Amino acid sequence: MRARNLFASHFISTSLLAAQLLLIFFVSNSSLCHATALTSASKNGREALEIIIGDVPPIAPAYPPNGDVSLCPPPPPPPEPICPSPTPTPPPPPPPKIVHSPPKLKPTPSPPPKVHVPPKHTPSPPIPNYLLASELSVIKRFKKTITSDPFGKTKTWVGKDVCKYDGIICYKNKVVSINFNGFNFNGNNLSLKNFIEKIKTLVIVHLNSNNFTGDVPYEISSDKQPKLFELDLSNNNFKGSFPKAVLGATNLTYLDLRFNQFTGPVDPQVFTLDLDVLFLNNNGFSGTIPESLGRTAALFLTLANNKFIGGIPKSIGNARETLLEVLFLNNQLSGCLPYEIGLLKVATVFDASKNKLTGPIPQYFGCLKNMELLNLTENLLYGEVPETLCKLNNLEKLTLSYNYFTQVGPECRKLIAENVLDVSMNCIIDADNQRKPDECEAFFLKRYICPDMKTLIHHAPCDIHKLSSKQNSVGRAQRAGARARSTTYVAINKPHL
Repeated sequence: MRARNLFASHFISTSLLAAQLLLIFFVSNSSLCHATALTSASKNGREALEIIIGDVPPIAPAYPPNGDVSLCPPPPPPPEPICPSPTPTPPPPPPPKIVHSPPKLKPTPSPPPKVHVPPKHTPSPPIPNYLLASELSVIKRFKKTITSDPFGKTKTWVGKDVCKYDGIICYKNKVVSINFNGFNFNGNNLSLKNFIEKIKTLVIVHLNSNNFTGDVPYEISSDKQPKLFELDLSNNNFKGSFPKAVLGATNLTYLDLRFNQFTGPVDPQVFTLDLDVLFLNNNGFSGTIPESLGRTAALFLTLANNKFIGGIPKSIGNARETLLEVLFLNNQLSGCLPYEIGLLKVATVFDASKNKLTGPIPQYFGCLKNMELLNLTENLLYGEVPETLCKLNNLEKLTLSYNYFTQVGPECRKLIAENVLDVSMNCIIDADNQRKPDECEAFFLKRYICPDMKTLIHHAPCDIHKLSSKQNSVGRAQRAGARARSTTYVAINKPHL
């Protein structure tokens, strides 16, 4: 239908164009005779000209009625219209063929040839950063106070790179540790002041075995030096009362004040610090041991070789989960052994020798299942050595010499035979190497009595793991020589330079 309409429209347009061309041709070639005819026609009236389109013959030209036909030749007939044949509708194109071509792979580039470039030597800057520049001036100022350097350690303290100095340890261009252990520095006023508190990045300060004096600066507190975790001031010449400045260093895990000349009472707050190691031995500390002892988090605690008086605080039982080794030896402690000591279930070393402790050994001591070294020598202890104590499987050495014990049972006699138990210089009638009878008699006439005697002699509330003597002996033989020296016993030995 659409093709037919297009054909009719095209045909009509072509016919109209042909009629217009015929009219122009007629006017141009017959202007003269048409003028006469037109003049006559204007007088008689214009006759309409019809153009019939289709199969009807074309219209003949109109002649004037009174004109001379001979003078006007007839116009040529119009050309027959050329009707173009309809264009056939092209067939629809075939659907495109889908061709799956393989993916194009990028060619693998060949590796560039290796070119050997010799390394460039970049000299280190004279001062790595502004922190080391500041610390350089601090160390140089401290060096001027040293008058004696027997091992020549400060000979390396030249140049601007402090990280190359003996005793100075750096990490990522920061001074993190000072280790002068055994350097034996001396000076007219060798002080910590204006030295360690000026280096804010310190983590460890070990100054063992030198001749430092004066006060410990308060600026070592955790708000001024938050990274300070270890402070060793042992074996120097510090004097006076307990250094309260260390109480502000709440991030410390290791505090060593041994082998100095501190005097007076120990500040109770020191036992509330979150320490792993607390060494206060070999000073002149006096007074009673604070009840805050039970709040200590320390694994290793030494109060030995001081002038403490009074009893061992009962609060010690509160440290049952943490306290591994504790030394009270060589003080002036008195009173009875508190049964709470038997609650120290993880303890391996307990030494309260060389004091004035009295009374029997509490049955609770049979609960010290991890105890290896127990020393109560040179006290005023008496009564029977508990069999529950002699059954402890991990016991390597039990020293009860120079007391006033009167009896040992069969399990304890086995330990005597194995040289595990020492009961020499007591009042045991059938044992070797005992005190003289009159010395024992004089002691018992004084009647040392503990106020809670019933608690002390009561059986232990814990479950005692019973092993045969043979099993105990085998276990001790396997451990003999394998155990490292006690950490706390090492601490009570003065370093040799």
